[in-house]
Amino acid sequence: MALEIRQVQKLAQQLVMTPQLQQAIKLLQLSRLELEELISVELQENPALEEGLAEEKGEGQQTLVAGEAEISEPILPEAKRELSAADKIGTLDWQEYIDSHSNSVHGSLTAEASYDEDNGPPSWENTLTRKTSLEDHLVWQLRLSRLSERQETIGFYIIGNLDENGYLTLSVEEVCQATGAAPEECEAVLKQILFFDPVGVAARDLRECLLTQLENLGLDTSLAARIVSDHLPHLENKRYDRLARELGVSVEEVVEASYVIGSLEPRPARGFEEEEVRTIIPDVSVEKIGGEYVVFLNDDGIPRLRVSPLYRRLIGQEGVEEEHAKQYLQEKVRAATWLIKSIQQRQQTLYRVTQSIFKFQRDFLELGVRHLKPMVLKNVAEDIGMHESTVSRATANKYVHTPQGLFELKYFFQSGLKSGGGEDVASESVKDKIRSIVSLEDPRKPYSDQYIAGLLGKETIDIARRTVAKYREAMGILPSSKRRQPYLRR
Repeated sequence: MALEIRQVQKLAQQLVMTPQLQQAIKLLQLSRLELEELISVELQENPALEEGLAEEKGEGQQTLVAGEAEISEPILPEAKRELSAADKIGTLDWQEYIDSHSNSVHGSLTAEASYDEDNGPPSWENTLTRKTSLEDHLVWQLRLSRLSERQETIGFYIIGNLDENGYLTLSVEEVCQATGAAPEECEAVLKQILFFDPVGVAARDLRECLLTQLENLGLDTSLAARIVSDHLPHLENKRYDRLARELGVSVEEVVEASYVIGSLEPRPARGFEEEEVRTIIPDVSVEKIGGEYVVFLNDDGIPRLRVSPLYRRLIGQEGVEEEHAKQYLQEKVRAATWLIKSIQQRQQTLYRVTQSIFKFQRDFLELGVRHLKPMVLKNVAEDIGMHESTVSRATANKYVHTPQGLFELKYFFQSGLKSGGGEDVASESVKDKIRSIVSLEDPRKPYSDQYIAGLLGKETIDIARRTVAKYREAMGILPSSKRRQPYLRR
């Protein structure tokens, strides 16, 4: 068989990811906050893009209004477009440009002009204060303590090596090796830090943390301290009878001591977490109007955008010396136009996806979580004629406000379980039933996973014991052996 090189012509269709398509895909999966940040950056970097009002729409302008069903096609002037005498301005009028540009969002604002009646209050992000961290709180107390410079160095090193729960991750020997101090000095500084606020911080394990708190309460010789010191595993497993025998006390005394121990803080760093809790602003809301549920896009905070009319006129400049400037202006105008169209398409897609979701989940809007229906991305994709990946991007990091509360759009895509009636039941609905069953159980005799599965079976929900255990763990509910409270406090 001879080998030879041939030229073959082949005609085929191929999807090319153009920069415009990549931009539309990127915008679709952005959260609301990320979209606002992107628009803010584009307004600063693209001089042809500016904020405009809806009533300022005119010929050759395109304004974005979130949630509109239609958008006007942009008018892009060509290099050889014929202009009227009124449009031609001969050369660049830089004075007009400066005057117009200084009043736009690109101009700098003085401190006095950062707030006025037209612009409203400054962004809430500019008014946030930094939350005090655990390290800052401890360093502040360390500086107030009467310690020598050498002791402060040891204290700084100890505070700098605490984990997210407030526990010391190093041994005293390692602290001594790093600071060059004697073990007695390190132990003395560590003992002092243990009684800083929060008490028990810098402990090396749970036992030391709890004992420090008991000592701070004056209970260092109490029954609770004896249990923490020598019998903590028995307490974790609620072996009150065995504890009573080994300690030579009554079961009632052990129960009282266990409640004292339960009031202590096992995580001293609680309340000093670095993660800030942010308020979620829904992208979409669903309201009941006249017996029908209507979807509204939330466009608050998303500026209305338009292509600057000044830059459209500047594109019409004549003269060879202006050719490079004209190409630059055309590129910026084209980028601004594509951004506006991409944002508008994002809003339209989000509206259609949300509308389709609640067409399937109307019972949820009426009756709550227990009436969620199983649904996958394919159901919505087929309903609105889009690809599943598009639906997935449109629902990523988006939130909807409903009569039942605030939910992430991804929340409504649930797997299903078979019921005795032949209908599928959403997994979140089953979780809600399990949560309700556990809340009504007798703490002295909590229900096992097998018993819960049997109760759900009576409600025609076919579920295995291991599935109940899986859902229970996902909701953070302890197993029955850990939930059992044989001796309730009177």
